[in-house]
Amino acid sequence: MVIQREQASDATAVDALVMSAFGPGRFAKTAERVREKSAILAGFTVYDGTELLGSVRLWSVTSGAARGAFLGPIAVRKTKRSTGLGGLLVQQCIEEAKALGLDGILLIGDPPYFERFGFLAAPDAVFSGPVNKQRVMWLPLSEVSPDGAVRPVA
Repeated sequence: MVIQREQASDATAVDALVMSAFGPGRFAKTAERVREKSAILAGFTVYDGTELLGSVRLWSVTSGAARGAFLGPIAVRKTKRSTGLGGLLVQQCIEEAKALGLDGILLIGDPPYFERFGFLAAPDAVFSGPVNKQRVMWLPLSEVSPDGAVRPVA
């Protein structure tokens, strides 16, 4: 299994995997509103032969002076969860954000999972819809922190 850059030809399989992992309820989430209006900075996939096992995307956002990436969703095939594949995808996103010279990575997620990668609470990042503030996290890659409205960058 090798992590690869997502290609245009992966889109249908990625969409199906995300739908399988999160269901239609994901369309009601504030995170989805951010993704709808943001440009994809990068996407990564993992295949076993022709079977898509996992995917993740980074989306272009700003918050105050911080220029960052919004991470998600991380989708892993049910049979491959708890194998470390999601963590490998997160690490790939971190390396990509560093290479792009971003101030950091923003996400809405599970603190116990993401803290191990260095993500911290981001109480000053403000989303335009409802979010659980305790799940808003930032991985700092510079001295600039998110401190205002989270704005998608097209």
